[in-house]
Amino acid sequence: MPVASHRAAASDPHEALWNAAKELEASFLSEMLKSAGIGKTPDSFGGGIGEDQFASFLRQEQARSMVDSGGFGLAQSLFEALKERSDAKG
Repeated sequence: MPVASHRAAASDPHEALWNAAKELEASFLSEMLKSAGIGKTPDSFGGGIGEDQFASFLRQEQARSMVDSGGFGLAQSLFEALKERSDAKG
């Protein structure tokens, strides 16, 4: 299910779950981008220590943008699992 259509389907009780699932996917993607070397300071003409310190913020925002553009489906799977668990308790 595409992210855009799921946003419309997410009701108020499930909106917090959907947002949590998207953040989890973004965190996962951020770590994958880090492992892939995205945001690594170049050896020459880099921004120095300041660039190193803020690279994680850039990666996190890039990951959030990827999730907002549809991601790769992890948020959907997490949302369904969280929703199922929430519905079972309620």
